[in-house]
Amino acid sequence: MIIEMRNYQLKPGSVPTFEERFGKALPVREKFSKLAAFWHTEVGELNQVIHVWPYASFEERTKVRAEASKAPGWPPDTREFVVSQQSEVYLPAPFSPALEPRQLGSIYEIRMYSYAAGTIPGMMERWAEKLPERIKLSPLVGAWYSEFGPLNKWVHIWAYKDAAERQRIRGDAVARGIWPPGQAQPGALLKMENMLVVPAAFSPLR
Repeated sequence: MIIEMRNYQLKPGSVPTFEERFGKALPVREKFSKLAAFWHTEVGELNQVIHVWPYASFEERTKVRAEASKAPGWPPDTREFVVSQQSEVYLPAPFSPALEPRQLGSIYEIRMYSYAAGTIPGMMERWAEKLPERIKLSPLVGAWYSEFGPLNKWVHIWAYKDAAERQRIRGDAVARGIWPPGQAQPGALLKMENMLVVPAAFSPLR
């Protein structure tokens, strides 16, 4: 499986209308493949929407997107709102949960880490050891590493009821030594980014 994450920067104030038009057009697109998630940013760089599409392979992605683009009603009439577009393709870690419709929380945290070349396999081993205790505190939505786009990138997504629960759980995990899993060598982790996002009404992950 591959996972495509598409990130669109929109003009200020246009997110509600973008989501409305996207949601109306989505049934046309889902005749070809299913959406996994759709969020907009609440904390971080604002006026962004993020949509996530799983595919069996890159070949299936190419085929589905070509077929969908010919269908009346897709893509949605949203181009007037788009400032920039970015697409990245990821592979799920062995312990990454299945991307299926679930109601997990009103706030999702997307954390994006850049690692030194060759260090992600070791990092995933440490995650696998620590993760069973961490997911008792809050659900892991996805743990993916980049295949196309910026390389050596690790994306992990967590769901929370609200921002207060996120703060409490993260503090508890550190205090109890449950998380983070630690680094194999100094300097392996090069960059860290995060954003808090809110699911659209039509998002399968809510």
